[in-house]
Amino acid sequence: MRILHFFNFIFWVNCAVSQSFYDKQTVQTLEIFFAQANWDALLDNLAQTTEDYLLADSVRINGTVFDSVGVKYKGNSSYNPNNSKNPLHINLNWINSDADYQGYTNVKLQNGYKDPSMIREVLSYAVLENYMDCSKANFVNVFINGGLRGLYSSSESINDKFNTDYYYDFKGSFFKCNPNGGAGPGGGTSPDLKYLGSDSSLYTNGYELKSNYGWTDLVDLINTLNNNFASIEDKLDLDRAIWMLAFNNVLVNLDSYSGSFRQNYYLYKDLNQRFVPTVWDLNMSFNGFPGGSGSGPGSANLDPLSNINSNNHPLIKKILNNPMYQRMYMAHVRTMLQEMFASNWYLNQANALRNTINAHVQADPFKFYTYAQYQNSLTTAVPGGGPGGFSIPGIQTLMNDRVTYFNSNANYLLVAPSITAFSASNPTPAFNESFTISATASNETAVYLGYRTFHHLRFTRVPMYDDGNHGDGLAGDHIYGANVTANGPRFEYYLYADNNNAGIFSPVRAEHEFHTLDLNIPAPTPGQVQLNEAMSDNELTEDDPYGESNDWVELLNTTSSAVDLSGYFLSDDPANPLKWTIPSNTVMLPNSYLIVWTDNDLHQTTGLHANFKLRASGDYLSFSNGQTVLDQVTLPALLTDQSYARCPESGLIFDVAQPTFEAMNNCVAGLEDEEVLGRIYPNPFSDLVNIEVPQSSIIEVFDINGKLIHQIRCNQGGCQCSTENWNAGLYIARIHISGQLTQNIKIIKR
Repeated sequence: MRILHFFNFIFWVNCAVSQSFYDKQTVQTLEIFFAQANWDALLDNLAQTTEDYLLADSVRINGTVFDSVGVKYKGNSSYNPNNSKNPLHINLNWINSDADYQGYTNVKLQNGYKDPSMIREVLSYAVLENYMDCSKANFVNVFINGGLRGLYSSSESINDKFNTDYYYDFKGSFFKCNPNGGAGPGGGTSPDLKYLGSDSSLYTNGYELKSNYGWTDLVDLINTLNNNFASIEDKLDLDRAIWMLAFNNVLVNLDSYSGSFRQNYYLYKDLNQRFVPTVWDLNMSFNGFPGGSGSGPGSANLDPLSNINSNNHPLIKKILNNPMYQRMYMAHVRTMLQEMFASNWYLNQANALRNTINAHVQADPFKFYTYAQYQNSLTTAVPGGGPGGFSIPGIQTLMNDRVTYFNSNANYLLVAPSITAFSASNPTPAFNESFTISATASNETAVYLGYRTFHHLRFTRVPMYDDGNHGDGLAGDHIYGANVTANGPRFEYYLYADNNNAGIFSPVRAEHEFHTLDLNIPAPTPGQVQLNEAMSDNELTEDDPYGESNDWVELLNTTSSAVDLSGYFLSDDPANPLKWTIPSNTVMLPNSYLIVWTDNDLHQTTGLHANFKLRASGDYLSFSNGQTVLDQVTLPALLTDQSYARCPESGLIFDVAQPTFEAMNNCVAGLEDEEVLGRIYPNPFSDLVNIEVPQSSIIEVFDINGKLIHQIRCNQGGCQCSTENWNAGLYIARIHISGQLTQNIKIIKR
């Protein structure tokens, strides 16, 4: 079981950090330099044998040089040894573990295969990012050994960094859902989420394990989906799964779970112990895939309930045969179609992307289609090969026809309720205050509230009532109410109303977007929040959310009230107490700890990361409200994995200690065992311990909070000590000989 430290102590918002590498308005430049003139043949050989990387002497991204980089060809149908332009995977930290570009270590590049428009992948992600977490994407010009290979689309790798950025850690079970050996005849088992039995070996050909463990978790998910669907929301982030299926259908994205091969998605088990699906590989979106939907060829007339009875698509079958989930799915379909396509939002995006890449496409020496085909790719179909003379449609023509089709589709035209108003009885509730959320609806049979009090938690969905007893006015007046408590640092919520035909969300992009109430949490007064502990040379203690052994500072809320640190400051420079600003919505719960990683890594968005590092040779720390330094301490030189902690906690004095990450300071347990001059046994013990010492000694026993609980003098040879009245747990015995501290021994009472 993973320990969710921050759920107990601290809330932060996962803030988007502008990343110019994935700026859609700029074509990036990536240059690869191989020592070998036959690099293409070497890459082909690796792609067809070990799938390993070829070492590049260097890679240059927008002028930034990286030495010793791993490069390989990737892809299934898009890779061909006869291509002059194959898809690429560039691993910046393959040799140098610290190498990254703006926080990214891997670059995934698509070659424009089966896409005369060159924008299918980037445009598809531009749509999808409005509804679920997904890869950033844009364009890169690639040069190899000084020669232009052409324009590529670039999509953010789904890896530990992605999972930590969006799902807040990287330690969960993690699968790439693509069959081993590729899809289709001769490939592996389809990752279709069919239940094959309890033996995990039955699934290894269809799912690629990307974490150190997880097969039991995956089998449990698949078993629940197929055999215990009533519990599916405990195992799967169902809303994101519904958004994925809606996206696949609306955009006729059939090289996906919704298509005949049921592939190209990831599953990650997040901090809520539910698998979250992540969409992947969109270069054949907008009906660029010849494989069909699994129940017929893809086209502008693809039914939104396609595969509803397909045994090969249990996720679709189970969701769409549940009346409420089907109404939620159709609500998402309507939202996406209306916002993105009926409004022509996508077309404005497509033209902006084309303006960005136009000259680069024209200059591409190895593009798969002519420049004229690219210019006409929004409206004109291009022969694409494949079954039945398949052609790749013009994106605009396809989506115009798609809008027309939906506007005559019976399920799409079902009339949903309206949510005409909503409010909170107190729009700024205090921490732990109860209040009411109300909603006014029409044409409804039921209204639900989804809410959470930590951003990282799953939403809890509860019914709202129109009975006159839930802050909802009069019974039967179409005003619904639900009583809730602000027992977290923030309140996020959405509404869902449905009738027997259709449903609607508020906001319509829920659960990806939501309404927010900012709680009335005061800033701390002087003395309420203190610098509590710091570590300036961390190797073996707690890692940050990205798995890095970075140094850290711990703050302590000494009060029984929540406090808001937004806009306060930490610094390692006495001349600049405003060096790093604590982000907005940083709330400390009562009597809690707050960890700030002093790693100067501002590209990392999960957790708090200051813009400075601590020096192991000694440093300075201050905590300020912007006008007054509220707390400060000078750190001495510290050894690896030593901390400097307030001893006792909330006291005035700091001392070298064993680190106690997000826990009460242990000011005696941090001292290292020295030369063995005494012995205490048995260890662990019950009600009696024996103490052996070489000469007359004083033995002090401390509990884990540093409190002295027992003292005894032993003559030369030793003595016994009754421990009958001690509580079970860890203690530190400190042996003094001739007035000198000679040894600390950790002992355990059973």
